[in-house]
Amino acid sequence: MVRAVVYLDRDGTINEDVGYIGDPDRIRLLEGAARAIRRLNTEGVKVIVITNQSGVARGFYTEDELDEVNRRLVGLLEAEGAHLDGVYYCPHHPDDGCGCRKPEAGLVKKAAAEHGLSALRSYVVGDKASDIELAANIGAEGILVLTGMGKGQLEGLRRRPAFIARDLGEAVDWIVNDLEE
Repeated sequence: MVRAVVYLDRDGTINEDVGYIGDPDRIRLLEGAARAIRRLNTEGVKVIVITNQSGVARGFYTEDELDEVNRRLVGLLEAEGAHLDGVYYCPHHPDDGCGCRKPEAGLVKKAAAEHGLSALRSYVVGDKASDIELAANIGAEGILVLTGMGKGQLEGLRRRPAFIARDLGEAVDWIVNDLEE
């Protein structure tokens, strides 16, 4: 039985944020990320990645190269017994005004429709203000992780996250506790 859905940011939340990543060999999981996702899997929580990838629009890499990077991420997680239920990305430039770039809800709406998730309790976990804004835009609990760019985002947050976590593992602990209340 599916209890909830967690929408995860990618860079800085699951893997190291090393700038625009168009080469699969540059994907490095953050310590404990696979274990945290595996715990969500065992708790009956859907795990979907929602990520802005303007590197495509900027010409830094192609969508095919981005797909290879995402496949590598999925493979690294699966090698540690963790499973993603989906990976959705916005390839547009921040100035394009699209409806899929976080904090807009387009990708979440698409994922929810494709996976039948609209009635589930939801959480958004990420290291940027746009992740917390996305949570507010979809009526989810927003959790800021202090990995990636998280520490630098604290002062500029317009909305207070439901929780501020040291890393994805601590965020998952909070989510599981919240689900049990």
